[in-house]
Amino acid sequence: MLKKIILLVFISFFIFSCKSGKYKNGMVVSAKAEASKVGVEILKKGGNAFDAMIATDLALAVVYPNAGNLGGGGFMVYRLNNGDNGSLDFREKAPIASTKNMFLDTNNDIIKGASLVGGLSVGVPGTVAGLFEVHKKFGTLPMSELIQPAIDLAKNGYKISEKQAYSLNQYVNEIYTLNDSINLFSKKFNKGDLFVNNALANTLEIIQENGKEAFYNGIIAKKIVEYLEKKNGIITLQDLAKYNPVWRDALNFNYKNLNIITMGPPSSGGIVLAQILSMINNYDLKNINHNSEKYIQLLVESERLAFADRSKYLGDPDFNNIPVKELLNEKYLEKRFSIFDFEKSNKSENVIPGEILIESNETTHYSIVDRFGNAVSVTTTLNGNYGSKLISDELGFFFNNEMDDFSIKPGFPNMYGLIGGEINAIEPEKRMLSSMTPTIIEENEELSMILGSPGGPTIITSVLQTILNFYEYNFGMQESVDKSRFHHLWLPDKIYYESGVLDDDLKNNLKQKGYKFNNNESTIGRVDAIHVDKQKYFHPGADKRGDDTAIGF
Repeated sequence: MLKKIILLVFISFFIFSCKSGKYKNGMVVSAKAEASKVGVEILKKGGNAFDAMIATDLALAVVYPNAGNLGGGGFMVYRLNNGDNGSLDFREKAPIASTKNMFLDTNNDIIKGASLVGGLSVGVPGTVAGLFEVHKKFGTLPMSELIQPAIDLAKNGYKISEKQAYSLNQYVNEIYTLNDSINLFSKKFNKGDLFVNNALANTLEIIQENGKEAFYNGIIAKKIVEYLEKKNGIITLQDLAKYNPVWRDALNFNYKNLNIITMGPPSSGGIVLAQILSMINNYDLKNINHNSEKYIQLLVESERLAFADRSKYLGDPDFNNIPVKELLNEKYLEKRFSIFDFEKSNKSENVIPGEILIESNETTHYSIVDRFGNAVSVTTTLNGNYGSKLISDELGFFFNNEMDDFSIKPGFPNMYGLIGGEINAIEPEKRMLSSMTPTIIEENEELSMILGSPGGPTIITSVLQTILNFYEYNFGMQESVDKSRFHHLWLPDKIYYESGVLDDDLKNNLKQKGYKFNNNESTIGRVDAIHVDKQKYFHPGADKRGDDTAIGF
């Protein structure tokens, strides 16, 4: 009898723990349940967060083809269990043959669609090199073991969700036409369809057997170049052979009692996030209601100023001296924000990048924490949904359209509406500017949160609002992720917003102060986050805007 009682108590505790979302040994939050499961299984085998990162990333390349990838790139921010932190830049690069005006016609006008679709839009992929670099530095399990789950998913297939079927069907005709009637995309998709990608399985098996050299110097490299040449691409074997990821210092900054560890250039995400939080730092948000008129004004006006600075000062640090220290200078930001007035909107046409003193997209995100206390925050991308829409029938993966992230004509917006300057102009082997913001937060020097988001420039504001939701307004992790969001990026001068942010009275009050709005409600970001509490339990925040799934144990 006693044994039965003990067993019932144990079972009850287990169920309670699962339902409460509290886990102790490891957690993965990603865009797809299949990928999160793969990552957790690696953790259960004794792998660390970096092992799980590699396996999760490759699984997403299979089950989330609109953003998960072999043909794109990304950023990883990490924090080790001893507090050391850093980042890996495996962002794509411009091909050697690229030129500043490659997307302009003889009249210096932008050639419509050239930077978005087709071979010319493709940057040199960095994902595969990045994963092998992570394994070289931090991996503990054999690389072959980390690749195998993705191979199995590609061979055996996975069931398409309702949201995924909708996404695929939006692009299936374009993909089919651009890729010579590719069999994989020869039909409309339905919820529950089994998606099998034998070509991708074969590609992964080649990488499993021959390492990254197969992708950058071997048989896969040759197939990439041959395929892209047929699509008017300019990537060569030399481009692939020369590609290397770069270990960089993470950007660390303070917001009240938080140390925020995020991505520095060539991502703009960390600096823009830091500027916004610094500008609002002196306001007592706890006395300003969440998503109230004053709250929206504070964030919109600080976003307006930060995105304006982004357009002038941010680019690839390997090609430019990025004035990080100056852009984050407290006095500079105080002066920038001194124009803020609760009584009126600052029109974007009157807002220009600040004068600093120089002293000397579709995307996917996943967050992982392991039992050892290591944390990784990773955002990877093809840029647009399914990138360039190019997929080799022989290789089975999509190629990015990251060339659009350059300032293809300085002063003109890219596909996300972002204005870029000369500092982000196209140059051979240069990394294009990004908005990806993989982030890790320490509270009182202890690991507290891992988060990030897809969504072009809305990545930054999605991460921002999730942080504020949790630390300023005391919403739980899942609730902080679920809360409706809004967004402003300087130009165009509009507030984008989700359902639930604005009622008619609030919207009218803001209009009277000069604020303009996007006509239609938007979906802003898709945050995947983990909170680590003081007892070292893990609490997930998997965004309900997608099929995002948290799995822990």
